[in-house]
Amino acid sequence: MSAEYRNIGKLVAVFGLQGELVLLHRLGKKTSLKGLKTIFLEEKKDEMLPWFVENARIKSPEEIYLKIEGIDSKEAARKLAQKEVWLSEVDFAQFAGASAPISLVGFRMLQVTEKGGKGDREDLGEILEVIEQPHQVLCRIDLGGKEALIPIHEGTLQKMDKKRREVHVILPDGLLDVYR
Repeated sequence: MSAEYRNIGKLVAVFGLQGELVLLHRLGKKTSLKGLKTIFLEEKKDEMLPWFVENARIKSPEEIYLKIEGIDSKEAARKLAQKEVWLSEVDFAQFAGASAPISLVGFRMLQVTEKGGKGDREDLGEILEVIEQPHQVLCRIDLGGKEALIPIHEGTLQKMDKKRREVHVILPDGLLDVYR
């Protein structure tokens, strides 16, 4: 793919008879996506198709009513329900909240081992995906060729350095051994 895309949520329901859809998003802030022209839906693995946004309005802090060009009936909208929604990197940067967990994608994850004062730091890799759960966030990384899910919560997060795009964690003994 020539452009990079970020998953922001899912079309969860059809609303009304005119083909509006409800987008449940993880952008971390209340937004109407004002000015957004295009969303992308993954039709096949790694094949993004653009859909043009006709109108978008806020339903709740995490939901948006979305009207897509060419989708004019409840039946047509049903075909798109339950599809994941993606934005281009440029649009994602504009609409995502700075503190939203989803904005951690692309950061480096560093494991801090306490040896003396500051401790050593081991680069575990780039955060490839963020999975939000009720009491924690899981970050998917590639750890030596294997997929690893690293929990981020108040017990494991040491600090976030947004300027350097780094997440510093102190992980429980043995957690990484499961993946190595």
